[in-house]
Amino acid sequence: MKNNNKKGNKLSLSFNETLILFRSIPSIVVALFVMSVIAMNILANKTIVQTEYVAIDGGILISWLSFLSMDLITKHFGPKASNKISIFAIITNLLVCLIFYIVSIIPSEAADYTAFNTIIGGTWFILLSSTIAFISSSLLNNFLNFSIGKMFKNNPDGRLAFFTRSYVSTFISQFVDNLIFAVITFMFFAPIYWDGFSWTFIQCITCSIIGATLETILGFIFTPIAYRVSLNWKKNNVGKDYFEFINKEECV
Repeated sequence: MKNNNKKGNKLSLSFNETLILFRSIPSIVVALFVMSVIAMNILANKTIVQTEYVAIDGGILISWLSFLSMDLITKHFGPKASNKISIFAIITNLLVCLIFYIVSIIPSEAADYTAFNTIIGGTWFILLSSTIAFISSSLLNNFLNFSIGKMFKNNPDGRLAFFTRSYVSTFISQFVDNLIFAVITFMFFAPIYWDGFSWTFIQCITCSIIGATLETILGFIFTPIAYRVSLNWKKNNVGKDYFEFINKEECV
């Protein structure tokens, strides 16, 4: 009976902690993060560069925002908080995809919506691949960002610390994200559902490296802005209620 009470208390504390977290993180960052995850899923339907060894989809133009948002949240609120926001974004994306699919299968005689239905309806195994890839890469990104930050003990809030933890974690995590997606989609499902079309593992590796490099470069342009935002959050004591709640939990 005591064990059940303890589990109930932990669940209650975790739930309250999450509620306070969502009230504490500035809404514009959460909105941009969720929007970027949803946009990635839509833009990934269009390939903008394709050669013998390289294929890049439109999602690359927005994916940097997802990882930069996670970096910012991890820096200020910690990896646990960033993981929760990432899971929220994934669930929201799945909900949006479900709504899109329902709309795509609703018949209409108003016009020819074949192209529209194809785009918003999506492909189930691409959604599965991208979801697995993003879950894995986001958890890895938040862990790496936090771990690298701990190395800068003398000046953890300095420009060098922020830029290093952001660039390194983003590149590695983007590589993992691209690789998982490419392997599952083009080595496992594509040969079955796309008339034998497939990629070799070398092609998956090559595309993952190039994609991660380009995504990191795009993030490089906006990282200084995220750094200034991070300093502003600390100066204005953003998330005070969340940190006080965590400290109380640790004392219990």
